[in-house]
Amino acid sequence: MIDFLANFSAQLRRRWLYGMISMTITLGLIMGTPRPAPAIPIIELLFRGIQLIQLSNMSDSQEVSLGSRINQQLTRSELKLYSDRAVTEYVNQIGQKLVPQSDRPNIPYVFQVVDMDAVNAFATMGGYVYVTKGLMKTADNEAQLASVIGHEIGHIAARHAVEQMRQKALEAGLASAAGLDRNTAVNIGVELAINRPNSRQAEFEADQKGLVNLERVGYAPSAMVAFMEKLQSQRSVPTFLSTHPATGDRIEALNQEIDPATANSGTGLDTAAYRSKISSIR
Repeated sequence: MIDFLANFSAQLRRRWLYGMISMTITLGLIMGTPRPAPAIPIIELLFRGIQLIQLSNMSDSQEVSLGSRINQQLTRSELKLYSDRAVTEYVNQIGQKLVPQSDRPNIPYVFQVVDMDAVNAFATMGGYVYVTKGLMKTADNEAQLASVIGHEIGHIAARHAVEQMRQKALEAGLASAAGLDRNTAVNIGVELAINRPNSRQAEFEADQKGLVNLERVGYAPSAMVAFMEKLQSQRSVPTFLSTHPATGDRIEALNQEIDPATANSGTGLDTAAYRSKISSIR
């Protein structure tokens, strides 16, 4: 009986010792031995994991959320929005008229006017569209302005910004197997919105989607070509075209899609009515 108790006690000590050794090894792997810096708390690691974004299968809600963050940074540090509410609401009305007839009407869209005299327009992911007051003053009528907004909606519908971000992150080695950090994604999104041109294929696709959208709503399709021709004829190339493929090629492609017999059929060609809408722009 004494031998049995002695053996049992020895087994318990060995099991306790092995358990302590196993725990020590596990803690060493987690915490690191020796530690040059304090270990990152598990809760913080989990929080960081929540911030990671998978660009290859981003959902609509994730894209809208990311687009909102990009917009916040753009409007806080990069762009000054035009303060005239009537002008902003006018642009929003045109945009919201186009959205239901677009190829991607199921996300919320935000249309904003940038207080800038340069002729420019761009879009960020998640439904954010920007046009400058310089572009609005350059357009001859509402249909021309609508053609630009429709083009930008086309970029959003085709998710061009998401694909650009994915390519940029891969080129820079910023995306891991787990995904891309959200703060990094926001910074890339801001850079793409301001500095990065779209590919030739993306521009042609946005033109085609914008033209179809324009026609579905009832605007005269000739306005899209007319506005491009107007910009092309200016002495200096506007910002709106400087980072885009050759305008002549885009015009030719659009003319192939527009029926000459109905090119001027539709609304939005009244120049006087348009000028009265934007008369407060200075």
